[in-house]
Amino acid sequence: MGAAAREVKVNPILQVSDLKVRRGNKEVVDVPVFSLDEGEIVSLIGPNGAGKSSFLLALASLIPFSGTLTFRGETIPSHRSTFYRRLITFVFQEPLLLNASVYYNVAIGLKLRGLKTKEINERVNETMEKFGIAHLADRNVRKLSGGEAQRVNLARAFAINPKIIFLDEPFSSLDPPTRDGLRDDLRHILKETGTAAIVATHDREDGLILSDRMAVMNEGRIIQIGPALEVMNRPSDEFIASFVGIETIIPGKVSACSEGIITVVTEEGAIIYAMGQWSVGEKVLCCIRPENVTIIADGKQERTSARNLLAGTIVELAERGFMSHVTINCGFPIKSYVSTPSAREMSLSVGKSVLVSFKATAVHVIKPA
Repeated sequence: MGAAAREVKVNPILQVSDLKVRRGNKEVVDVPVFSLDEGEIVSLIGPNGAGKSSFLLALASLIPFSGTLTFRGETIPSHRSTFYRRLITFVFQEPLLLNASVYYNVAIGLKLRGLKTKEINERVNETMEKFGIAHLADRNVRKLSGGEAQRVNLARAFAINPKIIFLDEPFSSLDPPTRDGLRDDLRHILKETGTAAIVATHDREDGLILSDRMAVMNEGRIIQIGPALEVMNRPSDEFIASFVGIETIIPGKVSACSEGIITVVTEEGAIIYAMGQWSVGEKVLCCIRPENVTIIADGKQERTSARNLLAGTIVELAERGFMSHVTINCGFPIKSYVSTPSAREMSLSVGKSVLVSFKATAVHVIKPA
């Protein structure tokens, strides 16, 4: 029984082969291979114009495409398959709600499917409870806040018990507290219901919090896909590194490699230690996330397991709410995130001499373009 369950879990619900989308004379999507497993959440991240929305619309069979799209092994026609459309749902960035009550909007998909009144009532009430909008059932949607309207939009999508839900920038118009709350609720409901989902977003935090896997798109192509944390921490090239928030990218050359630890000499002559297998003499880029860089102030060389320890001077300090973003010149710029209280406690300021430390495991090494 356990083995059978594991087999079902990894079965793809959706598969793509050589999918392409053209807009006018321009090819805006070119994805040779893609799959979505049963119950899996995949985020599509990338800059504006990367092709995320077009890819999502094609996967939902809402726009014409070439190539092969299969749902549980059945080939879906290139545009508007009625069978397939009844099993999936699409949530747009802006809620498209009818000028009616919250209850009516959540129920409309079930009414169109001809369900009996009792079942409609049960499903609508259950779904409104999940999204925290049951108390708004009789309110006209025109009197809702942006966050409430998006909750109604999502509740309507989930009420039909879709096999796959496609979401296109569902949080982009919401303020941060509303966004955070809805994002957390959405992930919980997706996992609770076992609904497979693909979420298009330009916000890497959405992708990290929501998804099992993350796919980075640029110029219509998926250029890296894998577990969300792996993509965030081990990008395959410099473009992806910059997009996923790696703010320190240092060019250098491998001078030694022994037992999985490499020594990189930067263009300025500094030494950086990292993990990996590279050949001596290879040119590389050392990628370091700001969260992994520790600042040591006032000359206090505290005991640390970090192999990398560099002296530098603070050249920029910006308080951004609870975190301070600090740039240190160590012959090259290194970025660090420090809690604002800690920054004040250490009396960090522009011009202050400090030490920065980071572990060899925190350095991700890639080839230059």
